[in-house]
Amino acid sequence: MYLNNYQHLKNKEIYLLFFLFIFSFLIRIPGIFIFGDTKLDNEWEVLVNNLTDYGTLSLRNFDAFIVPSLWMPPLYAFYLYFFKIFHFNNEIYIQVVLFSQIILSSFSVVIFYNINKLFFSNKICILGTVIFSLFPLHIYACTQISSIILQSFLTITFFYFFLKIVKKNNFFDICFLSLASGLLILLRGEFIALFLLSILYLALFIKINLKSIMIIILLTFVIVAPYLMRNIIVLDTITITKSIGYNLWKGNNPDATVEGNIYPDSNLKEQINKVSKDKYYGINVDKVYFNEGLKNIKNNPTRYFGLYLKKIFSFIFIDINSSYPNYYHPLHYLPALFIGITSIIGIILSNKNSYQINFLILFFIANVTIVSVFFILPRYSLTIIPLQIIFSNIFFEYIK
Repeated sequence: MYLNNYQHLKNKEIYLLFFLFIFSFLIRIPGIFIFGDTKLDNEWEVLVNNLTDYGTLSLRNFDAFIVPSLWMPPLYAFYLYFFKIFHFNNEIYIQVVLFSQIILSSFSVVIFYNINKLFFSNKICILGTVIFSLFPLHIYACTQISSIILQSFLTITFFYFFLKIVKKNNFFDICFLSLASGLLILLRGEFIALFLLSILYLALFIKINLKSIMIIILLTFVIVAPYLMRNIIVLDTITITKSIGYNLWKGNNPDATVEGNIYPDSNLKEQINKVSKDKYYGINVDKVYFNEGLKNIKNNPTRYFGLYLKKIFSFIFIDINSSYPNYYHPLHYLPALFIGITSIIGIILSNKNSYQINFLILFFIANVTIVSVFFILPRYSLTIIPLQIIFSNIFFEYIK
């Protein structure tokens, strides 16, 4: 009898997960045809074209010399390039990329449900998962050529296996955690700091054995090593990306808002024009941006600290002075405000004796404080929305 009941419950859960995936997938398809991107733009077009034509990850060329790029982490460019090798025409190519993002987003919903199961009753799990699936920004992001959906999927995968390791150390979970970590490092520069913080948390608070810690670090390194070797061989530097200077300046210059500012003044343009046009061009230009951004902060710390606080507020709640079209549509700002407010209440009400919840709170605070040093674009919120919904679920469980 016990086995029959267990199998029945297991089958019900499988049906539920299948339904969540299909529901999330179908609800996103109309968005491709209503407001989906129709071509590669800006840096993605340049990167993919150079990969296709020259086999080189590059954003610039000088007199037919292709300059190897460190400007952006490589993973999403390779993701876009993967679909390019099938030689689809442009319209089909873009739709295939967007449909692949819908699939990743739908899997994210399923994994997110399993994360919630670690903490909440079934009704609260379903409520939080449906909110995540139907969150307008989450649906819209699937239809755009942007790395945010891939980042969201990998981040949720990272959380799931990390939390499982906190509960019970398992080699299978360690392997998948390492895979997600390595790919996230190749996708977002700031994740290196978040990864090291996570490893430190495992070592200090969970106190898992040193062997497991070393395996995670080693497997993660194996994922990023080929790209590191490329940069050592081609550019004589050990790094994944060299854009911290540009990002610092973009978010901290006299004309910067919460969303940053991309237009350098004449003095900065002059400094950039003096940089030698060789393979180290990108690295040296980033140094110019870094020095200028740091100088701005030192010269007017009060102004930039105030801007920093505005970025944090915008990240958690909404930007009160956004320039993005349709940012203030009720379908965007009302859900963002609701989840922002209820998540803060949930953090206050959370069980501070839970190592799992404490890690999510720590990761949330670290992510917000690190990213806000630079600039906040609307899509960035999708990286913390899963955490905010979990914190909101604590509040929903409390009032239930």
